[in-house]
Amino acid sequence: MATATASGPVRDTGIGALLRHRAVGKVLLLAVAAAVIVPILNAKWASGAWPDALTVDLTEPLGKTTDWIIDNRDSHPLFTYFFGHVSNAIVLSVRGVYLVLLGAGWAGVTVAAGLIAWRVAGVRLAVMASASFAVCGLLGMWVPTMQTLALMIVAVLASVVVGLLLGLAGGLSDRVFRILRPVLDTMQVLPAYAYLLPFALVFGMGVPAAVLATVVYSAPPMARLTALGLRGADSGVMEAVTSLGATGRQRLLSARLPLALKELLLGVNQTIMMALSMAVIASVIGAGGLGDRVYQALSTVDVGQALAAGIPIVLLAVVLDRVTGAAGERMGTQTAEADASPLRGWRGWSLVAAVTVVAALAARFADRVDWPTGWVVNIAPSVNTAKDWMVDHLYTDVPVVGGTADWAAHFTTWILNPVRDGLQGLPWWSVLLIVAALAWLIGTWQTALTAVAAMAAIGVLGVWNKSLDTLSQVLAGVAVTLVLGFAIGVLASRSKRFERMLRPVLDVFQTMPQFVYLIPVVALFGIGRAPAVAAAVVYALPAVVRITTQGLSQVDGAAMESSRSLGATSWQQLRKVQLPLARPALLLALNQGVVLVLAVVVIGGLVGGGALGYDVVFGIAQGDLATGLVAGAAIVCLGLMLDRVTQPTERRVKKGA
Repeated sequence: MATATASGPVRDTGIGALLRHRAVGKVLLLAVAAAVIVPILNAKWASGAWPDALTVDLTEPLGKTTDWIIDNRDSHPLFTYFFGHVSNAIVLSVRGVYLVLLGAGWAGVTVAAGLIAWRVAGVRLAVMASASFAVCGLLGMWVPTMQTLALMIVAVLASVVVGLLLGLAGGLSDRVFRILRPVLDTMQVLPAYAYLLPFALVFGMGVPAAVLATVVYSAPPMARLTALGLRGADSGVMEAVTSLGATGRQRLLSARLPLALKELLLGVNQTIMMALSMAVIASVIGAGGLGDRVYQALSTVDVGQALAAGIPIVLLAVVLDRVTGAAGERMGTQTAEADASPLRGWRGWSLVAAVTVVAALAARFADRVDWPTGWVVNIAPSVNTAKDWMVDHLYTDVPVVGGTADWAAHFTTWILNPVRDGLQGLPWWSVLLIVAALAWLIGTWQTALTAVAAMAAIGVLGVWNKSLDTLSQVLAGVAVTLVLGFAIGVLASRSKRFERMLRPVLDVFQTMPQFVYLIPVVALFGIGRAPAVAAAVVYALPAVVRITTQGLSQVDGAAMESSRSLGATSWQQLRKVQLPLARPALLLALNQGVVLVLAVVVIGGLVGGGALGYDVVFGIAQGDLATGLVAGAAIVCLGLMLDRVTQPTERRVKKGA
């Protein structure tokens, strides 16, 4: 009730204050709307699963569209004069790069990798780069590695150009930036799988579809970081350049781009990592290379062969990430001694080219262009033997703890099945209400409307139950990820030694492509929904740990000192000070956890995850693109809904409400 004192105004501490709370007001308003709308919906379409009357069967029109594209792919002007030329240009570019790599031979490529790393990142990474390429050859994966690298080079160059052009437009124009930002936001939360089928439909299975899917997936970070770098250029410097009478082009070339160089290099780094991840996944639509070896091995549950192809993928990812990251850090911090070095600039790069050519010619004259077969170490039999031993000794009937297969079965029985059955048992309108409430509480009515529309679109597409199955796997994976991630993040924020030990592990895990995570879970847990969720947890955990650790570590020191002086224990400091003040970082960790878990859960269709991921795999494998496209569209909608439900608006974060 309200109370009045002589020293201040009336303060409402009862029901009135509760009703005026923003979140309570939103819930009450939504409850009133539901009380009016739900009876009408229930009377017309009843409860239960999504009503058939609100479903649009796209099988026939998509089937006709697919047939038309296939029938006219070689004759229609759209294909012969546009898509055909694009496809041919991609094939020729990838083939040209691939032939250059094969022509350089293993010696030329290995030496070139080491010298390039030396020029941009130092001696340590040069040794690491050369050794990594040598390991690819030792594992018998030299040719697939070159195939993946050729596709990567073409895709990254195209992604950087497209991203740079979009970023320039967004960085120089407020209107373009406002249009571009939500598009990039949406593209960056969509799972990689969702990009495959449209390009496979238009360009067919093969390298062109794989390259274009990779470009579309990996260009957004370059565009975003370029735009942010240009828009964040120091205003004082820009005013000084303008006062000197510089034209717009001169301001861009002499001031904006140099000031945004760090963001540009970070964009290149992120583009490379996303391109490698997508290039591996694109093996499903005919990209070839290392990803195809992993895909074929997983389809036959040949863990040894999958690991032999997976190790080079990890090595490529780590080398590319470390080298490009180090290049970005060193850019602009060169010392005078380095500037005076005789190997500075074009001289150093000329030396790199000369030594590479000498190494390639030496290998050719020695008839050692291809990696010697006598130097190949076949690890597949040993790995499969170890896997068989695990099946015999660790899968089941392990005393006290049980086996890995037992864990997977219990997780499926006690968590995945109840969550799936609970979601599928809810009335369809209640799911929409829950989505609306969560999105509105954490954001605005616009985000709530977007989330509800995305969820309703899933029902309209006719894959309501399958989408809820995928959603149940995501929710279970996110719950495990958050429990582990927050616990490890709290420990890392409290112990600098533990944080230093954890950092290299997180670095490696965050650079590995999504596809690679399926290999160990198949070895440990077999196939099914639980292994798919386990792979998703391992993939999402590093990001959640890192964001949580950073958020807790950056809490205001004065607040921590004040609570300590009042006698607060470590637990009280964490609960009363750190967690509330780190709320924006924790919400970001939640959002990233959801997005990353979804990305791998849908790929889990390759290892028995079922639901939407299986439909995409089935559509690609069987040529049933209608089924695959519907599932892909549902994955897009599910990703959009989950992002809106877990992504607070800037205003909400700042208010801390």
